Amino acid sequence: MAARHKRKWLRRTLLTAIAIAVAGGIGFAVWRLWIHPVVAISIVEYPIRGIDVSAHNGDIDFGRVRDDSISFVYIKATEGVSFVDSTFERNYERALTAGIPVGAYHFFRFDMNGTLQAKHLLRNISGKVFDLPLVIDVEQHGNPEVVTGSVLFRLRDMVDYLRIVNPNIIIYTNANGYERFYQGNFEDCDLWICRFRQLDPNLPWLMWQYSHWGSVAGVEGDVDLDVFNGQQAAFERLLGDYSY
Repeated sequence: MAARHKRKWLRRTLLTAIAIAVAGGIGFAVWRLWIHPVVAISIVEYPIRGIDVSAHNGDIDFGRVRDDSISFVYIKATEGVSFVDSTFERNYERALTAGIPVGAYHFFRFDMNGTLQAKHLLRNISGKVFDLPLVIDVEQHGNPEVVTGSVLFRLRDMVDYLRIVNPNIIIYTNANGYERFYQGNFEDCDLWICRFRQLDPNLPWLMWQYSHWGSVAGVEGDVDLDVFNGQQAAFERLLGDYSY
């Protein structure tokens, strides 16, 4: 009799534990989706996939990245007027060796002279050849609050100076940056938009960063995921010999 009651108690305890675990797992999954929203990307509509990386992503095996159907990679080069990403040279050489089309980006500082930022970027990519146009990363995160007019003035100085070397400049920003800086001011530059929801179909974007939490072979941990707005033929037209 006592043994039978003990078995019933153990069974109830086990079922309760399973129910809690299942509920917890569902709750965690819902929480993760809320914190890390997932956008369904059509491989047919957007077959050209890419990633963007910096020192934050650690030691990258670009051969494995290439073999995971990644068609391009953007690597962080510089920031402001003096900072150089510690993995820039290594990432550039390894991506080049792996045969992945590569581009470089600069993190724009709102409170620093735009021409000096352009010169800093060009100094550090001097002698290198890229397959994709330069990108200026323009976002509030990581920047001090500066009046919009001052940011626009400095950003225009940077764009204009870089165009002395090459006219093709891409601006990366998010929804807030699009409305505050890009729209009506820098539409002469191609747009790389960051958004973790479906995009407005009327938005004139060239590239879309749709996740900060992707998984790609050769990169340990989360990595930014991007797509190009077009098919292979259009992507090949963007590729070029961008020498500096």
